[in-house]
Amino acid sequence: MNSTLTLAPSPAAPPAEPAVAPEPAAERDPALSPVIEKPIVEIDRLDLFYGTKQALKSISLAIPEKQITAFIGPSGCGKSTLLRCINRLNDLVDGVRIEGQIRFEGRNIFDPKVDINALRKRIGMVFQKSNPFPKSIYENVAYGLRIQGINKKGTLDEIVEKSLKGAALWDEVKDRLDDSALGMSGGQQQRLCIARAIAVEPEVILFDEPCSALDPIATAKIEELMEDLKKDFTLVVVTHNMQQASRISDLTAFLYLGELIEYGPTKKLFIKPAKKQTEDYITGRFG
Repeated sequence: MNSTLTLAPSPAAPPAEPAVAPEPAAERDPALSPVIEKPIVEIDRLDLFYGTKQALKSISLAIPEKQITAFIGPSGCGKSTLLRCINRLNDLVDGVRIEGQIRFEGRNIFDPKVDINALRKRIGMVFQKSNPFPKSIYENVAYGLRIQGINKKGTLDEIVEKSLKGAALWDEVKDRLDDSALGMSGGQQQRLCIARAIAVEPEVILFDEPCSALDPIATAKIEELMEDLKKDFTLVVVTHNMQQASRISDLTAFLYLGELIEYGPTKKLFIKPAKKQTEDYITGRFG
């Protein structure tokens, strides 16, 4: 069902380019350049400005396919801003200016010929606060499919069931698919939003603090679900909860004041960080 994201080839970003654009050897920082064998997203010297204020400063990192990458850091460090760049949601904010590149499967998403709707279909988003539509549980999941022109009941039934199972929600709602989604618990609503996201079969799902408004039991269900989802999808998660990042992610990026301080395998970053700033943050000395 994946639609093709049509991008014009760019001389500055050939598909065969390395996961992280090369820097002069004297400037390359091993704490920021883990070897990524199968990058699906490559962020290359990304700067973002809100008017005259610079919010992201020369961010470069590669995100591996079918793994979980976490962005951590104190409030206001640029985590959510960086996440929203990956499917160009910051385009909707007035006064934003972006320099640098983000390459999805080797092609620059900021190319003027990119189909933004096709991009957002392939790079889905789950927000901090669950946002089910005031529709039935069934129609929430079917919403994106109907927008694509899929209206055959048999097809919709099959995909809705598959998506609810994929979000570990089917057994809880299969007998009340026509009930309003607004009557669900907070944790169920968040899993419904995940089902809605995966129904259109994206390759990447972005999670912006998906558990911040949930109780510990609902949080545990979402974390368990993420472990299952990475078998089929690439996940990028913004979280304030460092314990959550250490539990669920394969790689972690620590951001501070709009800069990428350290990026690498989660266990290494938490047990033996390369930068003192990272150590100070994860041990609670600031943040």
